[in-house]
Amino acid sequence: MNPRRKKRLTVIIALLAGLGVTVGLTLYAMSQNMDLFYTPTELVEGKPDGTKPEVGQRLRIGGMVVKGSVSRDPHSLQVSFKVADVGPAVTVTYDGILPDLFREGQGIVAQGVLVDAQTVEAHEVLAKHDEEYMPPEVAEAMQKNHKPLKYTEQQMQGSVQ
Repeated sequence: MNPRRKKRLTVIIALLAGLGVTVGLTLYAMSQNMDLFYTPTELVEGKPDGTKPEVGQRLRIGGMVVKGSVSRDPHSLQVSFKVADVGPAVTVTYDGILPDLFREGQGIVAQGVLVDAQTVEAHEVLAKHDEEYMPPEVAEAMQKNHKPLKYTEQQMQGSVQ
């Protein structure tokens, strides 16, 4: 093989290796920033395919804020509340100012980290913006079960015991 062809082959191999490394690093970065959506029931019991999130995993959870479950710390912006769909409730803690439309009985989506099997520490809470809107993931999950949410804090505590 003459030196000219050898040089071309070396350049082509180097370009392909660089492209491979770039694609690999991009895929790795995208997997680190992916937040999977869960309903409270899926978070506690697992998705139909058997997958459950691990403690420390970033995720999004959506559902309805359980009436009577909102608890605020009088000395800070720390707030905790329960979110449910048709099954068990999950506790969400958040340190910050909640959206103006955040209310008990309303649909929300919280983005955060799973602290334990039934607790999510949120870094962002989104509330629905009018009476007709519900986040698509929440609406889809609620339609699958065909049951309206009518839980109060006392009923949720009774079902846990």
